[in-house]
Amino acid sequence: MNILFFLTPKNEVAYIYEDDSLRQALEKMEHHKYSAIPVINRSGKYIGTITEGDMLWGIKNKFSLNLKEAENVTVTAIDRRSDNRPVSADSDMEGLIDMALNQNFVPVVDDQKNFIGIITRRDIIRYFYNKSQKVKAEAVSYQTAAAHSII
Repeated sequence: MNILFFLTPKNEVAYIYEDDSLRQALEKMEHHKYSAIPVINRSGKYIGTITEGDMLWGIKNKFSLNLKEAENVTVTAIDRRSDNRPVSADSDMEGLIDMALNQNFVPVVDDQKNFIGIITRRDIIRYFYNKSQKVKAEAVSYQTAAAHSII
């Protein structure tokens, strides 16, 4: 199955630029109610993912919880515990599922490593849940038809 079926395109995803300030990032995450957000450069390349925890510990450890100073700090100045690893747009479903087990969303990049969107774990789970419900319904229908043909 083509993973682009699950893609939420870049124009529908909140993201931040690597030169955005920490304050801008916090405000965007608060507005969208995100706990993690993709970081890209101005050329559109995926840089990584920053989380609320990364920002909290960065503010605590580098700025003694001084949010006013955070206005002059870019998000790339904050150490990130880990990044959501991206997949290529031509990746297979197995690779996507493996990543989604450990990430709330999987960033998707094109051949030039440009960020083109995300695939959420929720969308993958919803797809497989709907598929399992369809299989169940078909099984019940088959059993019902088989029972009627016996009588």
